[in-house]
Amino acid sequence: MIAEGQKLAKIAPNIAVKVPLTWAGLKTCKTLTEEGHMVNVTLCFSANQALLAAKAGATFISPFIGRLDDINVDGMDLISEIRQIYDNFDFKTEILGASIRTVNHVTQCALIGADVITAPPNVLKMLAEHPLTTKGLEIFMEDWAKTGQKII
Repeated sequence: MIAEGQKLAKIAPNIAVKVPLTWAGLKTCKTLTEEGHMVNVTLCFSANQALLAAKAGATFISPFIGRLDDINVDGMDLISEIRQIYDNFDFKTEILGASIRTVNHVTQCALIGADVITAPPNVLKMLAEHPLTTKGLEIFMEDWAKTGQKII
């Protein structure tokens, strides 16, 4: 895994090598970060795992919110626990909210203090949508049409 990560890291300086949260992944994380490479430790499902990743020097930790929700565990609680631990010890590892399923996940991640998220296109599109925005635009366009004015 280390050799593969080193090869991938050579592609460009902005590459973050993704490793699983296993002992081998943590060892790879430590080696690659000591070499100056960015590492995203993924498949995180507990605060203890996130702690280990930060201690190994992870650039990013990826807790999987939606997958926890799928088994009736509140994934947002994990984001909160990780944020508190990282703040307590001033870890530089960024929290990357993963397995985002809803716009509420995005809002809650932002409120709790996740640094970044990954989300599917349908969730990203919904972030800018609101029924009152849609209705307000319709009313504006109707009112504008009544004036008979044109901008272009």
